[in-house]
Amino acid sequence: MKPEADHIVSFDGVRKSYDGENYVVKNLDFKIRRGEFLTLLGPSGSGKSTMLMMLAGFESPTQGEISLNGVVLNKIPPYKRDIGLVFQSYALFPHMTVEKNVAFPLQVRKVPKHEIAAKVKRALDMVHLGALADRSPSQLSGGQQQRVALARALVFDPKLILLDEPLGALDKSLRESMQMELRHIHENLGVTMVFVTHDQDEALIMSDRIAVINDGIIQQADRPDVIYNQPKNQFVANFIGETNMFKGKVSTFERDYCDIALPDGNIIKAKKSNALSLNEEVNVTIRPEHAVLVDHPSHLNYMNCIKAKVVETIYHGDHLRLSLNNGDDSTFMIKVPTQSLHGSLDPGQSVAVEFHANNCCIVKS
Repeated sequence: MKPEADHIVSFDGVRKSYDGENYVVKNLDFKIRRGEFLTLLGPSGSGKSTMLMMLAGFESPTQGEISLNGVVLNKIPPYKRDIGLVFQSYALFPHMTVEKNVAFPLQVRKVPKHEIAAKVKRALDMVHLGALADRSPSQLSGGQQQRVALARALVFDPKLILLDEPLGALDKSLRESMQMELRHIHENLGVTMVFVTHDQDEALIMSDRIAVINDGIIQQADRPDVIYNQPKNQFVANFIGETNMFKGKVSTFERDYCDIALPDGNIIKAKKSNALSLNEEVNVTIRPEHAVLVDHPSHLNYMNCIKAKVVETIYHGDHLRLSLNNGDDSTFMIKVPTQSLHGSLDPGQSVAVEFHANNCCIVKS
């Protein structure tokens, strides 16, 4: 099999079952692009870590083939796959210094001794730990230990680096710092990285492309902005960030837009998607930050306006989360910049909310 010029990994018809009956990965046909930072994103039990472990060689596919640079990996053991691994647990050798931990993959690969010192120094300098080479892991902070684990994965110049929730054990500020550190290392080296997380914000910040996974199936794989603004189905819309979901029926078509009639009598104009029919039941999504409070409707073309009552307000410093009810039993939420508020917003108060049809996305279940 010859590798495709722009792809480094290929999953072809891959399925994985642990009990012979239930599949945690189902009919996976997917390619990873050379040099990209790809995030596998999904809830616990979605199959994302199983995909990574099959690629690493710690799990075998029940069916199908996994290829790296055109070479089928199914029968190649993990240590011969030329893949760097970084785990949440760090997996450092406690009895070895930082330098010896990073040197270990080179020793296993029989790299000449005179080359090891230079390679280890270069890897530690990449993660800004050159001055700590003689320390033991127990003398390092959690963030420093994670950097050592990353240096160890980089030191032998692998074709691919796999990261299985590597930042999950870090506190918020350190986690955010390491997110940017990883991103910058990727940009500088150009190595392909595959990152597993269940954290939506982390995926949006770090990725060139996100593959959203649920029930063993990739629901959508695309750039972060496309995933966020143009979700393909209800699961992706609900899982990535916060969104409001309005259920209704298609009532009219107009050029690139259509009207969605809601059960409460409101009409929402939205961008028309493919394969819609009149009276079809659909879901319309609108992100909380795309809706604004108004004193008077603007009556601009393709601007939606919904009248509602305040249910609850939650203060978040730079913005206020406003829970609203538009007449039925459901609520929807908008984010209002604190500096734009004039006066208080009390439960039961009537308000008007506007949002443009271009920010409304029609998704199916």
